[in-house]
Amino acid sequence: MGTVATKPPRRSGRAFHKMRLKAHGRGHNGRKFQETCETVVVNAHGGLLLLKNEIDSGELLVLTHPETQEEQECRVVYQGDPSDRGQRIGIEFLTPAPRFWGLEFDDDKYSAPN
Repeated sequence: MGTVATKPPRRSGRAFHKMRLKAHGRGHNGRKFQETCETVVVNAHGGLLLLKNEIDSGELLVLTHPETQEEQECRVVYQGDPSDRGQRIGIEFLTPAPRFWGLEFDDDKYSAPN
């Protein structure tokens, strides 16, 4: 019999949540940048953004929430294909920040079994 590959359960629920926020970091060319980007999907541990600047996987970004001015450091963990709206960038917060997006996530539903 063959083995079946399964994905580990997510650490938190996801929400399709569109919001604009500031992002700054270093681009693919090594130069500092700051831009207004847009979220696609968010969760307590990060999210998926549309970013105009090219950035490498593993690079650090700082996101600034437009209403609270709270800043969150994150790491690029996924790069999608570029499009006319920008490149899809998966980010992971360096420290979990479930309240950063202004949403409530049902972590109990997505926690790993004992």
